[in-house]
Amino acid sequence: MASRTPSPTADRAARTSAPGRAAAGERPRRRLSVDERREQLIAVALELFSRRPPEEVSIDDIAAAAGASRPLVYHYFPGKQALYEESLRRAGQELSARFEEPMEGPLSERLYRVMGRYLDFVQSHGPGFAALLRGGSVAASADTSAVIDDVRRAAQEQILAHLTVPSPSPGLRLTVRAWIANAEITSLEWLGERSVPLEELQLHLVQEFVAALTLTAAREPALAVELASFLADEHPQGPTGRLVRDLAGLFAVPGILDAVTALGTGSPDEPTP
Repeated sequence: MASRTPSPTADRAARTSAPGRAAAGERPRRRLSVDERREQLIAVALELFSRRPPEEVSIDDIAAAAGASRPLVYHYFPGKQALYEESLRRAGQELSARFEEPMEGPLSERLYRVMGRYLDFVQSHGPGFAALLRGGSVAASADTSAVIDDVRRAAQEQILAHLTVPSPSPGLRLTVRAWIANAEITSLEWLGERSVPLEELQLHLVQEFVAALTLTAAREPALAVELASFLADEHPQGPTGRLVRDLAGLFAVPGILDAVTALGTGSPDEPTP
């Protein structure tokens, strides 16, 4: 008995319906390596934690966003806290890197660029970092606090490096650390209110640093010498130049210049009333 030859139509149907065959026009998915899958989970988790407070993100949310199963997520991380801490470490590394700036040009303009990158980061990672920095997150722990402290220390060392002071005094270190803390508080408050344009906040924070540095220099003669060179490099249209003009305008307000002059010429040995 002669064998039957399949028709071309039947042959195509058999090929497309065979188990494991990719649909026409589709490329088979490449299986991720162990390291690639772990990095993917961290990236997905960080994105979710950036848009929502950590307590509102579940393992199921992370698995769904990564296109993975819940057991697969647990295969790589023992729980949400471990994944949160790892994603926070990655974010901390990124934030620390944003304080890096070439040591070229006026100091206040360098800091202006740094604060632009910092505020962009705060804005894009708002809810998760706001909850953590305000201490209101149930995901906060000793490890997450250590990550934030590492970022603060890295930021402090970057700022001190731009000051090019050979041996920063304890007073100068305190000034820089206090300014970093103030930048955190101010930017997080801005996240909740958005009461001023982002560029205005950026300028305000830089000018606050210049003012704090000037006050510290008034108490430390060695720093005052360095401050003179910083001011000589500044541009009239830069943050420091604008601050000086604002202060000059303030002295034009009736009574302020007279009051300041009286305070400056009085003897510090006079008894306080």
